[in-house]
Amino acid sequence: MIRSERDKRASAIRCPKVGGHRELSRLPAARAGDLAFRLFCTPELSQYRSADHHLLIERARFHLRHALWERVATLAGEVQAYVHEPIGERRGTVLLVHGWTSEAAFMTAFIEPLRRSGLRVIAFDFPAHGFSPGRRTNLAECARAMLGVAEHYGPIDSVVAHSFGGFVSLLVAEGGPPLPRAHPIGRFVLLACPNRLADVTRDFGGQLGLDERAQRVYERHLERVGRRSVKGFCTTELLRRVGAPALIMHGREDQEVPFHSAEAIADACPAARLVAFEGLGHRTILYAPPVFRAVMNELAPARYEPVTSPKPRSASPQSSAGREMNASA
Repeated sequence: MIRSERDKRASAIRCPKVGGHRELSRLPAARAGDLAFRLFCTPELSQYRSADHHLLIERARFHLRHALWERVATLAGEVQAYVHEPIGERRGTVLLVHGWTSEAAFMTAFIEPLRRSGLRVIAFDFPAHGFSPGRRTNLAECARAMLGVAEHYGPIDSVVAHSFGGFVSLLVAEGGPPLPRAHPIGRFVLLACPNRLADVTRDFGGQLGLDERAQRVYERHLERVGRRSVKGFCTTELLRRVGAPALIMHGREDQEVPFHSAEAIADACPAARLVAFEGLGHRTILYAPPVFRAVMNELAPARYEPVTSPKPRSASPQSSAGREMNASA
């Protein structure tokens, strides 16, 4: 049975809220690190949600009304999926992957253009997000859930992923720990994707006032469930190992994931191209017409070409500035 948002909020675990009072800094390091991990893994308590988050959700969910709603069994439990069949003959499948504390409904602006081009569009809610059950989750559980969705609806020709969803998507395509196997993905569109997980965890710990000992306790929990080091977990390494072409799209005014993250990814990965957008932030990138046009230019079936292994970087690699395409918002 799908629980309402109100029921989920009412039964949420109690964790210190992030705010002007850095309450965790008053606790012993072990206790502070434990609570930071619990808070980090409880999306509905995230400080990144705006005050009108639940109003925005209700508006966004309106655009899921014509989807086929299906529950999909995964290694992380059942998750809610949404299937949008193409107009006309199916010419591929695109998987939309939302970010942390978000849900599939916030990715719906991409659905209609993609399905009109002949693509079947699949979206889903991570565990403890949207209409998927649970109150707590983590990167590993989200990756296991996506692996199940990809295998259920695959093959997956391409992925459009926002923020944290980029980490998850690349992990699924790579198939290393904590996953039992990989699922091939033809190409990626990464929107406002962080490069280094360590930057995310350090920022979160800083907002909570964690000292170095508490920060290490918190990160060890993440390493335990993720079965790889926080410092070694980065988009550039995952994308290089996967080897698939990727379009990196990022707003220069992103206050949550700095633009230099996108530059670092594009510089380090020969198969990546960077598109910069003026005047767009971390979430407004999901609703801007120039972004939709760039996605369609990348994924429209009429332009599909066989995905091949990227050619080796030449002796005089082009800088990110040379490969970057600017788009006006």
